[in-house]
Amino acid sequence: MDIRELIHLGRFAVWNAFEGKEISIPEHLKEKYSQNMGVFTTLKTYPEHNLRGCIGVPLPVYPLWYATVYSSLQAAFQDPRFYPLRKEEFDKVVWEITLLTPPEEIKVPKEELPEVIEIGKDGLIIERGENKGLLLPQVPVEHGWSPIEFLEYTCLKAGLPKDCWKCRDTKVYRFSGEVYQEKEPFGEVEKVILK
Repeated sequence: MDIRELIHLGRFAVWNAFEGKEISIPEHLKEKYSQNMGVFTTLKTYPEHNLRGCIGVPLPVYPLWYATVYSSLQAAFQDPRFYPLRKEEFDKVVWEITLLTPPEEIKVPKEELPEVIEIGKDGLIIERGENKGLLLPQVPVEHGWSPIEFLEYTCLKAGLPKDCWKCRDTKVYRFSGEVYQEKEPFGEVEKVILK
């Protein structure tokens, strides 16, 4: 799998949207990236590396090529935390792609959850009723969170009280992800090692 090619595909889709052009994906790329996989695209300002947009497809319900295009367009134009990316910003952001494993419910007593969550490896999804929140594996590393803080912030992301992970009817899922990012806009791509 050529991650640089996937990042280029995401950039291509966003550039075509700026140009008002239809996005036409070559058939060989559709075939090469036909495996269903969850993926998130994160855009960060360069060189500051401030978050500029992050949206993805957490479940493996779409082919990787489609999930990459979709998440790139959504991160650029639909993240409600930010105004839509402007054309003049295009070469001032770096792309980050996170490839996700399917989420698995963590089935341990609630009080044991902090003991089984691995910072730097696990991403979390918290679900209670209609509310659902997801944080990628790199987020607690970037913020220096403990497993309890990771659980609390995932609850808050879901629009729930921060301690709702302790409730019996709350479901907690974990997944892992491989993170790749451009070193600079349009530059070399590196795998991010989460510590």
